[in-house]
Amino acid sequence: MRPPLRAVAMLAATAALVTACNSSDDWSEPRPAPSAIGTLGPGFVDPATKPAPEATITPQPGSWAGVHPSKDYRVVLLTSGTDNPTKALVTAVKEWAEDEHVDLRTIVVGNAHDAVPSIAKAMEMGPDLIVSAGNDLIDGLALVTPNHLDEKFLVVGAELAEPTHNVTAVDWEGASFRGEGLGMSSTYDPNSFTAERCAAAIRAGVAAVLNDLTGIVVWL
Repeated sequence: MRPPLRAVAMLAATAALVTACNSSDDWSEPRPAPSAIGTLGPGFVDPATKPAPEATITPQPGSWAGVHPSKDYRVVLLTSGTDNPTKALVTAVKEWAEDEHVDLRTIVVGNAHDAVPSIAKAMEMGPDLIVSAGNDLIDGLALVTPNHLDEKFLVVGAELAEPTHNVTAVDWEGASFRGEGLGMSSTYDPNSFTAERCAAAIRAGVAAVLNDLTGIVVWL
């Protein structure tokens, strides 16, 4: 356990509710590193040029469909908010995890003030990937992620204003919240968080992460 995180992780115990698909596995057992099963389809990204840091790519629809995580991929879903867009994202992530046999655990953050200790709690669990759903988490992620570059994060339905190489985001017109300091995008549309788009967001984002296309924005 990282000493700087111990105190904030303990605070998260009262700020978050943690659930697990397989509570008998505490993720402490050694195992092979996760990998991508399958390959990206044509049009996801130019195979000859890796995207620059903080770049935005616009993959062809469905070009991520052939990529799947290896069995028992360990994912922590961080979520905050009861608004319809957040609910749609959470549903999409849980359905994806069930379809792909992902070992998913969920931390529900009570409010924005609990974001940092809850992020610390997620990191202490030792996941392969932390997925964020909910605008209230963005400011906390902006504080934590630059100091923990070995942790992989995927933000769905929002993005960080200045992401480091360990943070990938999936966005579209109608989403793209980037933090309280920047306010809500003028194009924000809660109706754009359809089940289809949210499902595409988690699948496209994970496909990018599994192929080491991180620190970018995937635009749907």
